[in-house]
Amino acid sequence: MERSVWLVSITHMFLEVYYLIPVALIPVFMSEFHIGLLETSLVATVPSLVTIFMNIPVGYLADRISVNRLLSASMAIEAASAFAISQTNSFWVLVLCVSVMRTCSPIYHITGLSSISRAVAQKRISRSMGVHNALGSLGSAIGLVSLAVFQSVTSWRWMYIFWPVPIFVWGIIILKSPQLKTTRTDSAEKRPVMKRLPLLFSAGFIIFLVAIGLREVGNTGTSTFMTTYLVDTRGLSEVTASLIFGLGPFTGILGSLVGGFLGERIGAKKTLSLVMVGCIFSLATISFSPDLFVLAIVYILYSFFSNSVWSPMNTLVADLTPKNERGLSFSIYFLTEGIVCSATPVVAATVIGLTSIWVIFPFSVAFIALGLFTLQMLSYRKSEK
Repeated sequence: MERSVWLVSITHMFLEVYYLIPVALIPVFMSEFHIGLLETSLVATVPSLVTIFMNIPVGYLADRISVNRLLSASMAIEAASAFAISQTNSFWVLVLCVSVMRTCSPIYHITGLSSISRAVAQKRISRSMGVHNALGSLGSAIGLVSLAVFQSVTSWRWMYIFWPVPIFVWGIIILKSPQLKTTRTDSAEKRPVMKRLPLLFSAGFIIFLVAIGLREVGNTGTSTFMTTYLVDTRGLSEVTASLIFGLGPFTGILGSLVGGFLGERIGAKKTLSLVMVGCIFSLATISFSPDLFVLAIVYILYSFFSNSVWSPMNTLVADLTPKNERGLSFSIYFLTEGIVCSATPVVAATVIGLTSIWVIFPFSVAFIALGLFTLQMLSYRKSEK
């Protein structure tokens, strides 16, 4: 596999270290800052709103600025905002800093994924995406394990003091990497954005966006309030809840590799459909698990399937859109996810407030099932334009 793919994938690992930390800390934030569930959900909602406004500009830049500069910038933003979080005693400053940190996500993902989709042959995109997503899951797992360790020994704040150093160092390495000093030079980048958009919005791509939007509602609802369910309903300690939550990304490593392998063998659409079915059945079982051991096993299965979706979804973006418009294609894809991620926590928190936190599971299952149904309408040929 190309060296550039490995460099981008390792960057993904560092980026994802903090991805799940804010939602894992929701019970801690509620206790430390003396706020309710609805206010705490802003830790997930406001940062997601920020990513919405970043997606299209970053997609524009991804086709014009060298990969190493954009990836290095994402590392610098992550390191600086993480250290700022470690020093704040205000919840609203915390929300601001987490929001700044989330700006590095669209910068990285749009740049990195469009780079991989251009660097490898069409038939090997799924496998490369599998490796890329596996390292991202490894980063999330490392982050959650680190959080559990720091919570047990000192404080959650040390999670935001320790990791900025290696992240910043890796940003310098990426900046100096000759393999990533690439940029677009073809005539497509000279076209105005408004003239490029009609090239992307085929019927297939629109159906795909609707399907992944519905799926993301279900996924975001569960991931945002999983630790809260474990603490409030199952009576677990915050540390134990973080450890169980941290099992997910570890299985995500295998899930990402399996998703990439299956996508190459049977096709991205079939793979995505199969793992969504797995998500539905495993998620529906979680709330009925009789004890902690069974719950942990079922959650591992759900996390395996949930993390298997990324390789086929990223591959479908490449299959459904022109090669010369990948930066803008991925920005629209992440824009859709960003809109959903920003709205879902508040909606889910409102539903929980009117009923109980258990309702988050049928809520999530219903939306994933709707996404699966919509995906079956998709018919396409791989784009080589």
